[in-house]
This record gives sequence, structure tokens and C-alpha cells, in this order.
Amino acid sequence: MQASPGHIWDAVELLTFLFLILNGEALLVSAQEGNGCGHTVLGAKSGTLTSLNYPGTYPNHTQCDWRVQVPRGETLRLYFGDFNLEESKNCQAGSLTIADSGGVVILGPICGHLDAAGRNVTVNSNEVTVRFVSGTHRSGRGFLMSYSTNEHPDLISCLHKGTHFSSERFSVFCPAGCKDVKGDIWGQSEPGYRDTSVLCKAGVHAGVLSDSQGGLVRVSQERGITMYEASFANGVLSKTGPLSDKKLVFTKACTGHLAVMTYNMSTVWEDPGSSGQPVLWMPGASDARGQPLQWAANTGDREPWLELELRERSTVTGIITKGTSRFFIESYSLMYSKDRKTWKFYKAALSKDKKMFEAYSDGHTVVLNSLFPPVGARYLLLRPLTWHLRASAGVQVLGCPMPRGRSAGRGPQPTEQLPLEPVTTKSPPVLIQTSDQSPSQPMVVAVGIVLGLLLCVGCLLAGLWWRKRRRKAQMKKCSLDKDCQGFHIKTTSVDSELASYPLTRSVHDALPNPPLNDYAEPDVLSSGSKMGSTFRPPLDEGYTTPFALNHYDTPGRLPEYAEPLPPEPEYATPFGEQPMDPSLAPPLAMLQNSVHLAHHGVRIVPGPARYDSPPQKALPHGYCSPAPVGASGGQRDSVVYAEPLPVAPLLAHTYHEPL
Repeated sequence: MQASPGHIWDAVELLTFLFLILNGEALLVSAQEGNGCGHTVLGAKSGTLTSLNYPGTYPNHTQCDWRVQVPRGETLRLYFGDFNLEESKNCQAGSLTIADSGGVVILGPICGHLDAAGRNVTVNSNEVTVRFVSGTHRSGRGFLMSYSTNEHPDLISCLHKGTHFSSERFSVFCPAGCKDVKGDIWGQSEPGYRDTSVLCKAGVHAGVLSDSQGGLVRVSQERGITMYEASFANGVLSKTGPLSDKKLVFTKACTGHLAVMTYNMSTVWEDPGSSGQPVLWMPGASDARGQPLQWAANTGDREPWLELELRERSTVTGIITKGTSRFFIESYSLMYSKDRKTWKFYKAALSKDKKMFEAYSDGHTVVLNSLFPPVGARYLLLRPLTWHLRASAGVQVLGCPMPRGRSAGRGPQPTEQLPLEPVTTKSPPVLIQTSDQSPSQPMVVAVGIVLGLLLCVGCLLAGLWWRKRRRKAQMKKCSLDKDCQGFHIKTTSVDSELASYPLTRSVHDALPNPPLNDYAEPDVLSSGSKMGSTFRPPLDEGYTTPFALNHYDTPGRLPEYAEPLPPEPEYATPFGEQPMDPSLAPPLAMLQNSVHLAHHGVRIVPGPARYDSPPQKALPHGYCSPAPVGASGGQRDSVVYAEPLPVAPLLAHTYHEPL
């Protein structure tokens, strides 16, 4: 079984209608009895009632009982807009009494006048009985009382005017039934109403609330205009008014003009015209002077109708009809459809009968009729009920397009194609009372929507989890791969320190093969720690500047850290066995030439040479130096070497532990 978003909208409309019916229980059970009842509107959540002939004098010896009820779980709020009963002993000339559903008197019997504090009455019950009794009297206007639920503490009376409010912007709750209460209004919804107009009736005229239900209105007071024009709208006729300091402007929503794509009509009047050239009275046509024309039916058409197709499915909130000075419609009914197959009559809220809209009053042929509640449709069918001479009207539709989600998949059906130009037809569309959907479809659609939402949420959570897991894996890989893009992790070892040759070396130690390069960059072990280096360590490693401990360094003159020596022959004391006979020492031909050691400033004198061995004179740092002349041992000096500084002072300067 398949369901479309259009079926969901139909189900919503059905539930809304059932909700209104349930809330209308109070309206069905509320009643009035007696011969002294005046204007009475008993709504489900608000209403208005008056004495007979109000605001004139009420007749003698009359009685009326009103049963007022609101939905269970709520309490009543009463407000007396006017109370004027002839004052007499024991209220014999007339009185009013309010009792709860158990018969317990809450207020009364009262007569005379009520001050401002006594006009607001709060009842801790959802049902009361209001009784008005009149005796022999000579004066008194009677009373006007409004009621609502306790949800609306801003309840006002049908008699309140704009001049009663000083704020530039305010909102109040108007009760049902104010349209037929005596009071004048001046102006129209645009540009506004004179501030001396009764507020709730002006709200009905502007189309911001329903007279049968009442409602909350939002008003702003703006600078007045020089002239307020009269108009007829929603069954209320306003007057032409003069300049005022302020004007009343009501806040409205969804009241834009909707575009009409095509027109269909029952018949079209063919006007012979004064010039002898016939003119068709239909939308889009013009007369001989170039003035646009509207639809007009033939005189013999006893069941005229006009069909309009909107550009898209929309929420319709109002219809404006316009007649001519010669012929016009006076009243009409409205039908609407979403697919041009199923047509429905428009009915007022809490009513089973089709609603009749007024389209003319006292010479006013431009009339606004608001829809309470609004309807969702793409096709509208205007059926005139009464007219003058011939049915004729120009129609403007007010509302706003529906969201795309509601109308998706529920556009016009391809079974019938509407023409691009207006045409005439001999018979009206067929009225289909039954619907093509089963009662179980809304339930199936609702379950499908819930399952779809759960699936979407599950997919979203799974995607987030997968993305998080992938990011963790990438971070772990990058921590081991230093070529990874986006992550660079540098590892250092706290055990890294500067390495140098030992302070002492044995003559029997074998030389490394291959020789170590003291000045090469430090190797990096697999574990990330560095081998020793003779280069200066960074200052942030916490070492103090050490003194060099070899015979090439001279503290105070040369850098503490020696630069690599140039590639030239090094003259070091050879290690090996001592020759048995000093005379057998091989001559050193290489020392025949004078060599100047620029780095240390020492000059070598050529001649027959004989070297001292470590056993003869050894220093703690492991190197040998020639014996001085005249020393014990009978060895002849052949080469003069620079004597290095004593080592004992140097040993005092050692490396400190890292900071």
C-alpha cells in the first residue's frame, strides 16, 4: 500500500476537524431559554450575551437563562463590558444572578451599576448559569457580558475602542459575537482604521479573527491619515471617517495575492458593443477603450460558475470579489479541490452547512471574505447564488503557497489537461462526495515516517562512528611514519648527551677500525636516542660550557668546542713497543722540513728525532710528550713540542648534569 504526502495533509485536516468538533461540545450543550434574551453567541471557548434591546431599555417582566460552558479542565473568566440595571429595593426592578453547575450562587442578585473592579469575575468552574429577570422599571440599558477560558487573562469587551489603549503595540483577546454588537468603525484593513473604532469589530472587518470563535489580535497604533474610506468586508460595513491623530493597523499573516493560471466558466457574455464589434466578457479581455474586463455570464445562465486554477497548491485565506456598476453578484458559495476530481463545499467552523458569502452591500461591490479556517487547494469554484441582472465578478485569491514537502507528489492529475486560455463549458464539474483513500492509509503513512526517521538517524550515527575510527587509525599511523602528511611527531631522548674521548687511554687499547669521525653528525639509533657528538649542544639542554681536555685546545684563546681539523697530516705520538737500542730509532725524514702549525702557533725544528714513549712520561689524558733536555733517562731531545697546560686545573671544569 502506497501513500503520498498529500494523504498526510488530508489526515491532518481530518484530525483538525475532529478536534474542533470535540471542542465544540460546549457549543452544542450551551443554550438559552426565556423571552428576555438579547444578542447571544455562545462559542466553545468564548462568547457574548446581552439583555434584550441592548443598549436600549430592556422590556418589563422578562426572563432569560444562559447556560455557559467551556471544555473540561478549564475555568471561566467573565467580563462585563456594560452593566446598567435600574436600582431598586431587593433588585425588584431587575437583577442578574450567576450560579455554578451545582446551583450555588456565585454572584448576585445584583442591580444598579458595577465599578471597574467588579466587572472582572473569575469562576472556579467550567460551567455557570446566568439568569436575568426584569420587573417593572423605567430606566436601565441592561448589560453586555463576555466570557472566555482562563487561558486569556487579556479578555476585553466588544465595546473597547482603540483610544482605550496607550501603548503603540499591544495584543488583546476578543470574544466571539462582537460583529453584531452596536459600535462603529471607520476605514479598512489597508491602510488602517480610525482609533475611535471599536476594536473587536474592526478585527472582524479586517479578517484577523472569526466572529464565531473570537481570537487574539495584535494591533499597532500609527500616525493617522486625513480620510478613512468606507468598505464592506466579512459582513461588516465600515464608515467614511475624518482625520485622526492615530490609526489602528492589525498584524496579519498569509494574505498575499495568489497567481491564477487559467479560468473556466459556465458561459461568457458576448457584448455587441457601441462600435458594433462584439466583446467577450472574460478575464484577460479588454473593451474598445482598452479597459480590462472581468467575467460576466449570459443573462439566461441560471447556474453560473467560475473555476480558477492556481499556480500551485496553496493555503487560501480569503476571496476578494469585484462587480461592476451595472451587474454584480450579491452572494455566492465556494467549492475547492486539490486534484480537480474531489470537490468540497466550504463550511464555516463547527457548521455542517455550506457557507454563504456576502458580495454586495449598500453600493459596495468590492468585498473581502476571509476563510476561517483556511483551506489547502489548487482549484477553486465560485458558484453565485444571487446577482443583479447577470452574474459577474472579478476574483482575487488571498493566501500563501504551501511548503514544497506537502504538495510534493500531489500535483494536478494528468487525467485532464486544463487549456491555456479561458474557455466555456456547458456543464459544471462533477461533485464527488467520497474520497479515494482508505481510513488505514494515514496510520500506515505515520508508521512509515517514523521508521524512515529512525533509519536516517541510525545512518548518521554510523557515519560519525566510522569517521572517528578512521581518524584515530590515521593518527596512530602518522605517529610512526614521519613522512605522514598532516602529522609531524618529533622524538627526542632525555639521555642524549655530548660524548668525547675518555680522559685516560691505555697504550694497549686497539685503535678503532675504521677510525671514528669525531666531527660527524651524531647517529640516530632505532630507539630515537643520539650518539655522542663533539659539536656544541643546544643551550636549552641545560649544559654549562665545558673546557676542552686535549692538547689541541688552549682555554681563553680558542673556542671551547674545536672545529674539525683541516685535511693535513697529523703528528701524533705513535703507540707500540719501545726499541731496545735508542740508536736504532728510525730517522724521521718527514721532520727534515720546517712545518708550522698555524692552529696552535708551534714551530717544529727538524733534526734527528727520538720519541718518548708513554711509560717514560705519560699524562692522564693518554698522550705522550717529549722529555725535556737534561732529564733523567739519558734521552736526547730531538724535537721541541709545546707543553700543554697542566691538567689538574682543567679537571675541575666538568660537565654539569642537565638542568
